[in-house]
Amino acid sequence: MVDWTPFVELVKRYQRFLVTTHIRPDPDGLGSQLGLAEALQQLGKEVRLVIASTYPPRYNFLNPDKRIKRFTPPGDDLRNAEVVVVVDTGTWNQLGDFGPFLKSVTAKKIVIDHHPTQDELGAIRFVDVSAEASGRLVYEAINALGVPVTPAIANFLFAAVATDTGWFRHANTTAETFVLAGKLQEAGANPTELFNVIYEKSTLPRKKLMGLVLDRLQVVADGRVVHSEIRREDYPATGAIPQDTEDLVNLLRGIAGLEVLFMEQPEGGIKVSFRSDAADVGKVAEAFGGGGHRLASGAVLQGTLQEAKKRVLDAVIAALP
Repeated sequence: MVDWTPFVELVKRYQRFLVTTHIRPDPDGLGSQLGLAEALQQLGKEVRLVIASTYPPRYNFLNPDKRIKRFTPPGDDLRNAEVVVVVDTGTWNQLGDFGPFLKSVTAKKIVIDHHPTQDELGAIRFVDVSAEASGRLVYEAINALGVPVTPAIANFLFAAVATDTGWFRHANTTAETFVLAGKLQEAGANPTELFNVIYEKSTLPRKKLMGLVLDRLQVVADGRVVHSEIRREDYPATGAIPQDTEDLVNLLRGIAGLEVLFMEQPEGGIKVSFRSDAADVGKVAEAFGGGGHRLASGAVLQGTLQEAKKRVLDAVIAALP
């Protein structure tokens, strides 16, 4: 359990807050950001929200008034923040261009996260690796502040928890997850609308990427590992953007016990997503400078796609139980 007393004391003491999350943000990061911001504003705090990458259009419904801004180095207009809160990550490589800014500011720093991989960010950590989502931790933080959970907060946090549990079907889903989901629905979350907009609406470019991922499926290690790839030229060919690749690794599920999706990035580098039913892919990702959870993780490698595939597949095969 997390002791939120130091967090509550910091909130009482300071007025200007800056909240961010990891690059290539998902609904857990975004929902946690927005939910926390709503609560802080109820307390009369000044809150600014940034991310160090392009906002994913797929999640515009969470940010219709564009409250979350793109962080632009050196970030001089943000230096008056008294407290910087990082949600849903605790590693430098997930902060992108925001990392040097965070190192340079004298503001108090807070990390709210549920991932086991943590760097020394010079922050007070509120980390619970048993939490199914950072959205749960933000819910706990809001309760500790004594702030009512409004329908808007409930919707943000329901999106966070539901997506990080694969809509309550991944192994990190517990009985307490359903209790929390029930409380959020009672507070005003709309699960039906959230499911429709997250999972049932898509763009034609994203659908075309799905087709390429399925067409390139390959199985190795006697059927125990399945992998596929997205190439740099696929983006202009389909009209897709890198954010359209999110969750596409899940297309590989059910074929083997360990799934790997390689995604060339337009600006360079190979993003790799891992999923597994048994092997500790979190440790595999850490070996390549990434991280995440035991059964779901990611990393970014430099070099060519073929080099990345060789290195990563050798590592995941070696990690098989």
